[in-house]
Amino acid sequence: MFWSLVSLLLLAAALRVIYSLIRAFFAWLGRGKPIERAAVNRDLPEDVRKAAAGLDYYYRLKGYREEIGKPTRLTRAQLKVIARAERLVRNDRVNHMMIGWYQLVILFLVGSVAGLALEEVWMFITTGLTEGRYGLVWGPFSPLYGVGCALLTIISLKLRRRNATWWQTFLAAMIVGGLLEQITGWGMETLMGAVSWDYSAVPGAITKWVAVPFLLFWGILGLIWADVVTPWLLDLIGEPTTRRQVVFVLILAVYLGLDVFMTTACFARRAARDHGIPPANGFEVWIDTHYSNEFMSNRFENMVIEGED
Repeated sequence: MFWSLVSLLLLAAALRVIYSLIRAFFAWLGRGKPIERAAVNRDLPEDVRKAAAGLDYYYRLKGYREEIGKPTRLTRAQLKVIARAERLVRNDRVNHMMIGWYQLVILFLVGSVAGLALEEVWMFITTGLTEGRYGLVWGPFSPLYGVGCALLTIISLKLRRRNATWWQTFLAAMIVGGLLEQITGWGMETLMGAVSWDYSAVPGAITKWVAVPFLLFWGILGLIWADVVTPWLLDLIGEPTTRRQVVFVLILAVYLGLDVFMTTACFARRAARDHGIPPANGFEVWIDTHYSNEFMSNRFENMVIEGED
């Protein structure tokens, strides 16, 4: 009992140190040389302008009171007013944000990691199993969720700007989710000889990779994504303000691109080995040496790979 308590305290301390280091790193990224961006001048709606002015005053007052050791204490009604103002300003900012490669890389990264984590937690809760659900050879990533995160965010933003109704958002999310699963599932089996999921036995299955229950799930997820996740996530990501931020995200993009390339190459060599095709060059020899059939089976536990017994 004593050592268990000590382990928990050490784990909590380690997590706190990691959190502090991450915060310090991102603060360092924000202190780099500013980048030049074209100024976007537009007149804010009156309600947004008033909300922004009120929030600015509140934040400055809050910071001052914290400095003198007298934290600001607000009533529940005041907290609701502040939350409403923050939501109004955030929605206006996001609805006019320009989405580029910088935001897409971060969306892909966040979706890949968060989706993988949620899927593994769900597997443990529903089946009691701990199974590797990785989608790439390097890192804790599941690219299906990464692409889904980026697509849902872009489409949600377009629908928000057009004041789409809830059923239009629901239908669009169903179509996007269904196409994503169909294209990804078919591509994995055709090009890589791997099957990550199979809905053939699911009631309402349309194809091997698309089923009505999951289309409904995509539709519900789209409603939540458009109304809650998109404004919060894009506001959190924001736009780059320093060269350090741009370079850091560019490095992430190159790394993820290499990860996707290596994963495709490893599955291609796995299929070639199963058909008795020897490596044709030094790169394929290196893949066979470091990414053997045993490694691929252990890494991608949830996939059925062609050639496995």
